[in-house]
Amino acid sequence: MAVSTNVFSLDDPTRVQIESKFEIKRKLAFAREDDLFGVFQEELSAEEMWALKFLYAYMPLNDLADYDGPLFLRHVRRTLEIRTLLPWGRRVPDHLFLHFVLPYRVNNENVEDCRGILYQELAERVKHLTMEDAILETNHWCHEKATYVGNDPRTVSPMTLIRTALGRCGEQSTLAVAALRSVCIPARQCYTPRWAHSDSNHAWVEAWADGRWHYIGACEPEPRLNQGWFSGPARRAMLVNTRVPSNYPGPEDITLAHEWFTEINLLDGYAPARTIKVCVNDHVGDPIQGASVLLQVYNYAEFTAIAKLTTNEQGEVSLKTGYGELFVHASLGARWGEKKIRVSDGDLCHIELDRLEQEDGSSDMDMVPPPELPDDTAMSIPEEERQRHNERVQAGARIRKDFEETFVGKEQAFELAGELALPSERVWDVLRKARGNSHEIAAFLREQTGELGEWPLRLLESLNDKDLTDTLRTVLTDHLIGALPYRDQFDEETFVTYILCPRVLYEMISPYKRAFQGSFSIEQTERYRSNPAEWVQYLSAAFEVVEDMTYYQGSATPLGSFRLRKGDSTSRDILFVAGCRSIGIPARLQPILRKPQYRAEGVWIDAEFEPASGAKAQAATGGRVMLLRDPEAQIDTPVAAYFINFSFARLENGVYRTLFYPHGKSDVYEEAFELESGSYRMTAGTRLKDGSVLVRLTRFTVRSGQQLQLPLTFRQQPSDVPVLGKMDRSLAFALADGTGGTLGKLAGLQSAVLAWIEPDREPSKHLIREIGELASSYAQHATSVILAVGNEGWTASFDPSSYPLLPEGTVFVHDVSQAVMRQAASLIDLNGGGLPLVLVLDEAGCIRYFSSGYKLGIGREVLQTLARLAE
Repeated sequence: MAVSTNVFSLDDPTRVQIESKFEIKRKLAFAREDDLFGVFQEELSAEEMWALKFLYAYMPLNDLADYDGPLFLRHVRRTLEIRTLLPWGRRVPDHLFLHFVLPYRVNNENVEDCRGILYQELAERVKHLTMEDAILETNHWCHEKATYVGNDPRTVSPMTLIRTALGRCGEQSTLAVAALRSVCIPARQCYTPRWAHSDSNHAWVEAWADGRWHYIGACEPEPRLNQGWFSGPARRAMLVNTRVPSNYPGPEDITLAHEWFTEINLLDGYAPARTIKVCVNDHVGDPIQGASVLLQVYNYAEFTAIAKLTTNEQGEVSLKTGYGELFVHASLGARWGEKKIRVSDGDLCHIELDRLEQEDGSSDMDMVPPPELPDDTAMSIPEEERQRHNERVQAGARIRKDFEETFVGKEQAFELAGELALPSERVWDVLRKARGNSHEIAAFLREQTGELGEWPLRLLESLNDKDLTDTLRTVLTDHLIGALPYRDQFDEETFVTYILCPRVLYEMISPYKRAFQGSFSIEQTERYRSNPAEWVQYLSAAFEVVEDMTYYQGSATPLGSFRLRKGDSTSRDILFVAGCRSIGIPARLQPILRKPQYRAEGVWIDAEFEPASGAKAQAATGGRVMLLRDPEAQIDTPVAAYFINFSFARLENGVYRTLFYPHGKSDVYEEAFELESGSYRMTAGTRLKDGSVLVRLTRFTVRSGQQLQLPLTFRQQPSDVPVLGKMDRSLAFALADGTGGTLGKLAGLQSAVLAWIEPDREPSKHLIREIGELASSYAQHATSVILAVGNEGWTASFDPSSYPLLPEGTVFVHDVSQAVMRQAASLIDLNGGGLPLVLVLDEAGCIRYFSSGYKLGIGREVLQTLARLAE
């Protein structure tokens, strides 16, 4: 019989549920019983006991593999203590405290014991404030620590982000959530999985204060709550989501009530929304239970699920979503069906699972996002308040800039290179990327280079850029010393890439080579090396794949997975590759389909984790696909680039799975694509200025040993370039050197790209990156590029000389009074889009294109406009 408890206001059913799930996790993690559960032998208060059990009950399997009980107990005790030290601690309801203060992780970041550290940083700054002001103040602190940069999908820890001072929005919001929770303010990372009107996605933060949730842009402080550059794009979102690691009961709408976590739908707070229902039927109209339903948007030239749901007994799923269009794909086993739906057309659609095979050929469709809406709730900020805020933002940028000055600089890097007789530019390249970890990387080079020559540097160069920011010398030394005995057995490229390099996918790099070497007997090692299929067979028998308890796949370290003997299939695949490399077997995740492979006799062999995989696996067979240029392409047809405007997907068990060629790969006509035999879909899209996409789907079949010629064609967008207004060419900017220049003088007698940017804000950073990547194409049009910065953006961290990749002749100007921008805004309907504001001007100063606010792909749209003007 259940015994009630008042700890954290837990009722009997909830307490029983926690106990039940706790016991399930304990049985799953029996291989690490002492490491994980030994803390329960200590003297614990009732609050400590239930807080620990709550965390363990819903802990991802990855964390059971990688971390020990004392870490979680320290976290619990510090969090409970902090709750007593802050004036609002006991005002936070237990329900919110458990779900949005107590959790130790936010995303898939490496877990560190940082709650007390963050509290010490923030407590004196916030404890005398209201909760709302404490949220704002915490975000100012976050801005002092980090600003935006795009990078790979692995999420670094809050402490690494502080050490690095640069991170993507998912990392900035992870830091902000961790910081807010450290001062007992309920906080959650929320995000749109993918935009419908633009490529990419975005993550931000919601924080609770005295009865209400508010949103902020992480590390991007605003004068008031519920403001941010993403407010406009969020009004066009198809879903705003957050994941709670528990059986969270609401009161928010629930997208997915999973056994081990809950996805809640926050869209109502940002955009007009409607609940739609999808009914999945068989060929006679009977409902199908257990079918997988992917509700997809077009993004990055692929169809990506914003929600993946499973049909109930009535064959139904439902989702609250925005007023755009979705491409819905349903499957059960190998049988599948799909349909495009317009949310505004109705709240019910039916999909029949009527296909086992695809029918080859091409088809066209349009994908329309939710409409752009004006902001009717925007607050007017008094000028005096705005000025005080801008001064604080600039002060925060100076603090961050001062910290960055402590990184190893170019002169120091060159001195180190000379001392170690290493190539100066290569040493500077790794130390520059390491940023706040540069002293650690320099120490590693200094310790290891004298005896081992260039190999320590080669190890560093094999890593992803982000790895250099949080990999310690002890970890690097493990991989260096563990790999070098095999260096003479392979050619240099094979050794460096598939033996020496510890990076497999996007897991945290940890030491494992010498641990694996010590775990295998000499006999085992020789057997596995002579026949790696025996290592495959061992893992097939010894490792239990558990897919449903890890909501961030592949996040466990290889050694943690090995010790727990459990994890998701991606963690198992990473473990396989890491184990191979540790004993001198070249291995990888195949870069296109991410299947685990080992190399034998010059051929890559798939590691087949099936009961019958004891026999040596065979290399996969396939064919070749040669893409052909569109003979009717117009001059402004975009350059084909992978994940920019086209992609491939393979039909596997009723679902199309995207192939992972390098983002932006544009040499797509020069050589054939090597594809495994099977059915494929090529998605090609032309994004229009309003965010709509003209999509062409081409389905084709690859047969073993054959070469297929496949035209890659894009649907054409309207080619007119209307005159939208005319700029006064006598209006003046201030130049960086203190002189002045008129628009006419800066543009000259040629077309011009004029853009107002906020250098520290994510939307402007995307634009600058795009223009830099397309610099050679801009040069072909002989156009002027003028980047204007207002008073708010001309901060201590802004350095015009730090953008070397922009087109030659790019000019940064200071629009001091914003007179030029005001004139531009008076000529065109910005609809509250915000910055960056981008114009294309012809030789006479007429506006022929504009874009306002956040959107990826502006750089390419500008190029297409320039091409049309050239015609």
